[in-house]
Formats: sequence, C-alpha cells, structure tokens
Amino acid sequence: MTPFTARVISIIQSIPEGYVMTYGGIARAAGSPRGARQVVRILHSMSRKYKLPWHRVVNVKGMISLTDDESGTLQQLYLLGEGVVFDGRGVIDLGRYQYDPGPDPEFGPGPEPQDHLLPPFE
Repeated sequence: MTPFTARVISIIQSIPEGYVMTYGGIARAAGSPRGARQVVRILHSMSRKYKLPWHRVVNVKGMISLTDDESGTLQQLYLLGEGVVFDGRGVIDLGRYQYDPGPDPEFGPGPEPQDHLLPPFE
C-alpha cells in the first residue's frame, strides 16, 4: 500500500458521523491536491476491506456522485440518518457539514465500523 493510499484510508476513517468530505478535500489532506480520482478508486476498491464510511464522501458541489439509483439513495439515507440535510436540489451545505481534518492531523483508528454501512458494490 502506498503512503498516499494509507493516508486516504485514515482520513476517510476519521470523518465523524454527521459530516462529509469531498473527494478533492480528501486528496488535498492526504498530500495530493490533484488526486481526487485516486480517492474515488481507493473508495471503490477498499471500502469493504477497511470498512470505510464511504457514504460520507461527496463531490465538490456537495452532491452524491453515485449514478446507480440504489447506491445513491442508500448514501442519501445514511447521511440523512446522521443528521446531514439536503436542500431541494439534493445538495449538502458544505459550509455547515464539511469536515476539515486540519493541516496535519493525527489520525487514530476512529470508531468501530458498522457492517450496515458497507457499500452496496463489490
């Protein structure tokens, strides 16, 4: 595993319940400002193995990026269940709900992952 991948996993694990991060925000925090697509690949391939809270990652517009209706609906339901509010267009107010891990965070293991939050793919 590359250091970038390990950092991305740690950052995603650190996103608290009721908050979101963008793909680009995770990439910047992990040290690669242009690595948003790598974050997507890491989420897709490692969410199940590392029990990542995949549903807390959205696009830069504050919207769910999943195109599969079932997965997108599931992500929205998980976020709503954590208290994240969507406007009438399906947009999350990033000013209110975006998590900022800080410039040089010390990431711990985070809370124990819950199996019902596993992604619907793979």
